[in-house]
Amino acid sequence: MTDRHQDQAWGARLRAAVEHRGRLCVGIDPHPGLLEAWDLPVDAEGLEAFAEICVEAFVGEVAVVKPQVAFFEVYGSAGYAVLERTICVLREAGTLVVADAKRGDIGSTMAAYAQSWLGLDSALSSDAVTVSPYLGFGALEPALSLAAEQGRGLFVLARTSNPEGGELQGADVAGGVSVAQSVVNAAAEHNAAESDLVGLVVGATRGHGLDLSNFSGPILAPGLGAQGATARDLADIFPDSRKLLLPNSSRGILREGPSVTALRAAAVKVRDEVESALS
Repeated sequence: MTDRHQDQAWGARLRAAVEHRGRLCVGIDPHPGLLEAWDLPVDAEGLEAFAEICVEAFVGEVAVVKPQVAFFEVYGSAGYAVLERTICVLREAGTLVVADAKRGDIGSTMAAYAQSWLGLDSALSSDAVTVSPYLGFGALEPALSLAAEQGRGLFVLARTSNPEGGELQGADVAGGVSVAQSVVNAAAEHNAAESDLVGLVVGATRGHGLDLSNFSGPILAPGLGAQGATARDLADIFPDSRKLLLPNSSRGILREGPSVTALRAAAVKVRDEVESALS
């Protein structure tokens, strides 16, 4: 695919998309239970039908779409083929794609992951990818370098929406600084030199306990809808990070399918609630 966005920085593209279509990020999470609820077979054919319905519903209405990679790769090569087509169609339509792959490794392995999800010539090439810093923030360097080179972005896991993450992410590193806060600080330091290349993943399901006042990059905030967070909660949870906040709703919207019209209406409703809450 010829990437018509490659000469534009990720931050500029994200800001432009949010200005025109709002802050909401909608997930494409083809969970087996949703395939069944949509009367689709739980196989690669059902997966493709699910993805096509989502693309038709969301293109032109939301700024960012986040495919959950795990629900595609479970079908092996056929699932990856569906994911490749989904990413390509979304991006060709001007919708920003965040691949929710949560990759994290070291050295040449991290470089290979970065090429898979951010490389211009990759069939999986996305606008941004979620990554894990828990082998050390410095281990993300191959992805950070490639993203800067090719105008892409990263969303680094900091304080996730699952309750199990609290024990590790809230643990002190030194001097009362938590593991999650150390990730925020490292990301903020990197952004000072690289113009908001690095985003964070911070769950919207509870008070996160982080100092985000020095962080200027985008924040992907999962938990809206099915996990219990509401649009009204966002201003309280993220009082100093509202401009580039990307609240994410997946199953809360997807349960309105398989009607394209109903899915689109659900996405627009949540998008407008988010904009009203954060205005």
